[in-house]
Formats: sequence, structure tokens, C-alpha cells
Amino acid sequence: MEFIDLKSQQKRIRQSIDKRIAAVLDHGQYIMGPEVFELESRLVEFLGCKHAIGVSSGTDSLMMALMALGVGPGDEVITVPYTWISTAEVIALLGAKTVFVDIEEDTWNINPALVAEAITDKTKAIMPVGIYGQTSDMTAINRIAAEAGGIPVIEDAAQSFGATHHGRRSGALSLVGSTSFFPSKPLGGYGDGGALFTDDDELAERLRWIRLHGQERKHYHPIIGINGRLDTMQAAVVLAKMDLFEEEIALRQAVAAGYNERLKGASLQLPFVAEGNTSVYAQYTVLTPERDALQSKLGARGVPSVPYYSVPLHLQPAFSDLNHRMGDFPVTEQIASTGISLPMSPYVTEEDLNTVASAILSV
Repeated sequence: MEFIDLKSQQKRIRQSIDKRIAAVLDHGQYIMGPEVFELESRLVEFLGCKHAIGVSSGTDSLMMALMALGVGPGDEVITVPYTWISTAEVIALLGAKTVFVDIEEDTWNINPALVAEAITDKTKAIMPVGIYGQTSDMTAINRIAAEAGGIPVIEDAAQSFGATHHGRRSGALSLVGSTSFFPSKPLGGYGDGGALFTDDDELAERLRWIRLHGQERKHYHPIIGINGRLDTMQAAVVLAKMDLFEEEIALRQAVAAGYNERLKGASLQLPFVAEGNTSVYAQYTVLTPERDALQSKLGARGVPSVPYYSVPLHLQPAFSDLNHRMGDFPVTEQIASTGISLPMSPYVTEEDLNTVASAILSV
């Protein structure tokens, strides 16, 4: 059993992938080739936003968003300690201060009430993360940001891309949205890649400059940027995968429903999807104080599992300068110590679901 089954997906679209890669080899535009712009058009159509900018990775997309907003030394950016390090890493790389706030006990996403309390006159941006496949309460966060004077909100939709919040797609829920095309993501390529989304024309132009070393036109660089371009080959792969994406979202939701039905009698906290939200279930994560015993039992039956973010960011040595300690973010710490993710992809079978459930119910 695969933790994330990419092989079954590839079998379905191998012909399309081969055709698209062959087209790239034929035209030879390996950097900023036509597939990049075709993908951007498809993403705009999918999200219903004005601009999509293909970039080199989900990490770079977050950093580019911060750069475009002028975040730097002396500024503060609010985010969560329960996420992959990229979210906070890019803040530190730009010399700004990461301000962590705790998460909600049910969705495991940023707690809007705590966001309001964390805002200061130095707050330059708020960066909520759509953990495990559903968005944060973006309605509340956008309202709080607006009431605080129009603080920019950057939606980290690396895991929630394809989900909805009150009918609107994740990635298009704030001033700027970001996603990742890392292979394990709901919409992933076969290497690194990502994208940014916005309705703001000026911001979109600035983001396009930044991804090309700050270049507005050839030999003219009005700002400092990075090498943040999306590789044409990866764009070709993601284009092929987009043909299946909506179907695969439905399949992921069906797999999650299968887990929910089989595990409803187990002494576990199952994933909770907030009212008005849908989830793409980037991971299917449960909570149990017996996590280590459960992981051992699953492993003995050939079932892979992962305890994501078991050391939250505020306790990572890289952020020791923030002087946090155990107990500062109790909900994060509780989820980090009890969460375990089960095999999830659109291609988890009924037999797989039965095997996983049987192993869990035997503990």
C-alpha cells in the first residue's frame, strides 16, 4: 500500500504527459515556454481570479508574495506554528519577525480570535495556512485584517488548493493566494513548482517582475527579484493533471467518507470540516494519544503512516531567537503530539480502507 499513490494516477494520464513533454522537447522553450502561460490561463479559469503566476516552488511563491508587499526588517507577519517550515522560513529569510498564533481545536487551522489579539502597528501581513486540505476561516481573517487598517492577507493554499470556502476556491480568498505543485500535493507535478493568484493588477505585475530577477523588460530591472520561474516541463505535467483534478477532488472526498464511516466507532478524533468549507484531504489525519502504538501496529500490517509536524515550528531550533517554549501554543502542541496521517490519494481502494480500519480498530 502506498502512502500517496502517484503511480495509479500516472497510468491514467501517461499518454497525455508523454505528448505534452514531447511538445516541450520539440519547441525547445524550456524556460517560460508556452505551457507556463497555458497553465496560468487554466488556473485563472479554475479559480475565477484575474491573475495566476506560475513560479518555481510553493516556498518561493510565499517569499515572492512577501517581497511584493515590501515585507522586511522591522515588520511582523502573523502565521501558525503548526505547518511545514516554509511558511515561517520565508518570513525569517526577509528579515521580518514571525508572530505565531495558536490553532483551532477542531479544524487545526489558525484561530481568528488570536489573530486579532496578535496584530500590532508592525504587522505587515497575515498568512493563514489551509492545513490538511481545508481553508482557514478566511471570511473572519479578511474581516479582521480590514478592520485593522487593511493588512494584506496571504493565503497559503499549498494543501487546500481545490477546496472551497463558502463556494469560492482556495487560493482566491484574499489579496494574494499561493499554492505548491510539489508531487504529493492535491495538484502536483513531478518536481518543484507553484503558483500565485491575485485580482490586483499592480501586485500581479510586481510578482511577474520578481519571478524574473526583478525584470520589467529586457535589460531593465526596477526592483530586486529572484529566479522564481516555473519550469516549462513541470507546467506541461501539471496541465495533464488538471484534466483529472476535479474528478480527483471528488475521489479524495469519497475516500475520506470511507474512512469516516469505518472509523466512527474508534476512539479517535476524526477530521472536522467547518461549515461552509469543503476539503480536498491533502492528508487524512486523525488524533490519538496512542499514536506511537498505532503507528507501530499499522506498520506491522504494511500500512504506512506519517506524524506530520510532530515538532511544531515554535520549538524548532531555527526559531529559537523567538524565545518560545513548551506550553506557549497548547493546541498546536496537543495536535502535534497526537496527530497521525493515514494513506490518502484518489486511488485508495475499498480493500485499502478495510485494511487500515481493521488495523486501527484492533488497537
